[in-house]
Amino acid sequence: MYKHVALLVRQKGMTHDEFVDYWQTNHTPIAREIEGVTRYQTVLPTDSENAEFDGLAELYFEDLDKLHDALGSEGSRDYDPEKGKAKEAREDVNNFLDIDRRPRFIGEEIVQKDEVDGKTDGLYKHSAFLVRQDDMTHEEFVEYWQENHTPIAREIDGVVRYATVLPTDPENAEFDGIAELYFDDLDKLHDALGSEGSRDYDPEKGKAKEAREDVNNFLAIDERPRFIGQETVQKDET
Repeated sequence: MYKHVALLVRQKGMTHDEFVDYWQTNHTPIAREIEGVTRYQTVLPTDSENAEFDGLAELYFEDLDKLHDALGSEGSRDYDPEKGKAKEAREDVNNFLDIDRRPRFIGEEIVQKDEVDGKTDGLYKHSAFLVRQDDMTHEEFVEYWQENHTPIAREIDGVVRYATVLPTDPENAEFDGIAELYFDDLDKLHDALGSEGSRDYDPEKGKAKEAREDVNNFLAIDERPRFIGQETVQKDET
């Protein structure tokens, strides 16, 4: 499944609450009807005052060409769909998003663990937008991440679902990948992965401790945005 993830930043002059109200009330009904979208989920921050973004919008497509037609390709912030809900959605983002400050990512999702049968509505999610260390190629990064780190991460205490997202166009992608860890309890998420604003969290035991130590082997921690939020599934035809 191909996935477009937008890391949303509100326009200047809007409060976070005003942004959320417009996004959920006005834009979401348009976005979930974009041609080709098979699943659409939004993620609201659990701690908006310390979150790096105002929210995440995630749209899934079975066909990469349909995704590109609707939402553009990597590096194409000024994509211009010509018709339908895709055109309407593109025009509407100018009403509430700061486009130039909104990172976006197109990738293919790989489900590494799933104890909830894909039912993520209401779950708490930690999304890490991964940036490799300077001395690694993208290919070296992916190999280490998938072969060494992923087996640790999917066994972190409290994780009920874990997915990795690999870029479809690494040369033009803004990140080297996304790691998504789901929990049904926010305290368990914080214990394992820290809270918003706590990049130097220090879990004391178990796989969470092992994973935290291992990220120093392949991630540029200070360049890696992260986001903790609660997911709402707005559409699911998968």
